[in-house]
Amino acid sequence: MTRRAISVLALLALPWVALAAPARGASENVFITPDAHRLADQQAAITYARELIAAGNIDEAVTQLAGFVATHPDATDAARFLGDLYYRQGRFDRAEAVYKQLLARDAHDKETHNRLGVVYATENRLDDAIFQFQSALPGTDSIRDLVLLHLRKGDLPQYEAEMQRAANAEPNDADVQEELGEIFETLHRPGDAILYFRRALDSDPRSVPALNGLGMSYLDMHDYADATHSLMDCLNIDLINYACLDNLAVAKIQAGSYEAATDLLKRAHRLEPERPEAIVNFGYIADINGDWKRAVAYYVQAIAVNPYVPESYVNLGIDYEHNGLYPLAQAALIKGVAAAPYDGRVRYLLARAYAAQGEKALALAELKAAEASLDPDVAAIAKEEMQLIQLPAGAPQ
Repeated sequence: MTRRAISVLALLALPWVALAAPARGASENVFITPDAHRLADQQAAITYARELIAAGNIDEAVTQLAGFVATHPDATDAARFLGDLYYRQGRFDRAEAVYKQLLARDAHDKETHNRLGVVYATENRLDDAIFQFQSALPGTDSIRDLVLLHLRKGDLPQYEAEMQRAANAEPNDADVQEELGEIFETLHRPGDAILYFRRALDSDPRSVPALNGLGMSYLDMHDYADATHSLMDCLNIDLINYACLDNLAVAKIQAGSYEAATDLLKRAHRLEPERPEAIVNFGYIADINGDWKRAVAYYVQAIAVNPYVPESYVNLGIDYEHNGLYPLAQAALIKGVAAAPYDGRVRYLLARAYAAQGEKALALAELKAAEASLDPDVAAIAKEEMQLIQLPAGAPQ
């Protein structure tokens, strides 16, 4: 399932899963096999790359990891992580090449199909992306991407109906029920999402994606107690799951428990410093504490580690606009539109930046785009703002 970063406008999901906890065990006499040696070397290379990223040295992390992968052709996890870093640097051709090499060795590698789908979606290769995301199911976080791709293709109702039929035909299939829950969560229908996440848990009470999704849906319903309960259940199953740690932090923030939230975010960030959600949420807490300049620094840092996540741009734009820095807001939000062209919040905020600088035509164009948002609240605000801008001068509001 997905993880969550807080936007000042709304709580929203993001299309990545956390890494699973490594197996641990102990015995008096340990004989380390060659495979175990290779796994240990690979994990050490990934850990070192993450340490470099946490220190702000992403280019050095890529160089070091690329050298390791070149000399360890069987290091699948390290190669996939290298592809992820290439993607975040905007080096799509290199990311694609890494992922294709992995799929040539294992055509059933769902995690790599998912990653390749992200590359194709960013390049607007819709059919190729859909094929890769479909090949990644079940078991990965491809559903939100599929919803957005079918929205772009114009056949979202057909896709939703197809998934509904599949869920009705397989009522005891936890994966199918969980996937339909994700669809409804992406469509901002948390009540329907909760129904299907619960159905998934009826068949598989230890489904981490369903527990995480259920927690997110409760967050959307502003039910922080039940959200906390679901996400704690998630962590009881997978103690170091980034998604559940980050989302539980969101629940704590919404409940006003900022110290507990910060501790959870620190744990999540230590696990995966290359991911932006926890960094965005550090910024949100800084905003709550009135330190907008520190918040901006966090949002900029989040963009540096992954420039394709809209929440960073949304919160950065809000802080700049709140402080009257409309040219800076405009510059940041134009980059946000390039990174997430179908995110209504980014479009709406860019419209506000344009309007504040007297660019009425540009503002109206962005508001029209924001009206198509899947989020009904964003769509409604954009529609209202458009009507206000279109009022003749001196007309009552």
